[in-house]
Amino acid sequence: MAFTPLHDRVVVERVESDEKTAGGLIIPDSAKEKPAEGLVIAVGAGARDEDGERIAMDVKEGDKILFGKWSGTEIKLDGKDLLIMKESDILGIIS
Repeated sequence: MAFTPLHDRVVVERVESDEKTAGGLIIPDSAKEKPAEGLVIAVGAGARDEDGERIAMDVKEGDKILFGKWSGTEIKLDGKDLLIMKESDILGIIS
């Protein structure tokens, strides 16, 4: 990828949810919500503290994460729909 996020920003690709409910009902595209799970594609170097030192990022490339429904800025890069968000918008890492 020819894009590197700056500071504490992260590039995320949404992970599509299942098309069926637990009961076996098929969910049409018009009724689906945007997934709040994603895969970290790229990570910035980290923010700086008051002394100018880098604050290490808690996420890394390849992590599967959970984020808020309205988090991030949607972009299209290399034909993929991606999100750029701050690390603080990430709710947790899915293991």
